[in-house]
Amino acid sequence: MRVLLVDDEVALTRALVRGLGAEGFAVDVAHDGLGALELAGDRDYDVIVLDIMLPRRNGYDVVADLRARGDDTPVLLLSAKDGEHDVADGLDLGADDYLTKPFSFVVLVARLRALLRRPPTTAAPVLVAGGVSLDPAARQVRRDGQVVDLTARELALLEYLMRNPGRAVGKVELLDHVWDNGGEDVNLVEVYVGYLRRKLGRDVVATVRGAGYRIGA
Repeated sequence: MRVLLVDDEVALTRALVRGLGAEGFAVDVAHDGLGALELAGDRDYDVIVLDIMLPRRNGYDVVADLRARGDDTPVLLLSAKDGEHDVADGLDLGADDYLTKPFSFVVLVARLRALLRRPPTTAAPVLVAGGVSLDPAARQVRRDGQVVDLTARELALLEYLMRNPGRAVGKVELLDHVWDNGGEDVNLVEVYVGYLRRKLGRDVVATVRGAGYRIGA
């Protein structure tokens, strides 16, 4: 099994190369994010072990870029950061597992073998409606082929509308699914629809009088 090991700690990578080699893994090493993306683009790997705090693109960016270009190689993140939001951020971007430093080498190998036993996953389909495409896995939106940057809330609102193409979705329903309706004013939906229109074009989200908003015919 070929592993791409990405970490800027030289002593650690040397030790892991020796240890993983003894366990039967073939290991390539990159010490920064750009180097990792180049290697991942040049050859196929069975699993990627990826540190978060890296020079020249951090681990989060590397995961996002891999998923955006359709690379579904299993990724195990390594980091000294152990906050729950750090874990969630990595998994949301498409990582498959997370291991906090310092870690046991035995546990690392067990996690790698577990990832390799998983059956290949089918990528989430790209949503297309109203001239806009949204890749749920990569969290990337395009209009007329151009990437459009959206905030997390704007993205969530757009995704819900795109998962209901051609249907008028009411403001209360959108509050329930996008904001969890924690007492927010329904006018908040109108505000965020305005944000989407400014970024994607006024023709993308149609207002259905008395019913809500709709994307697509």
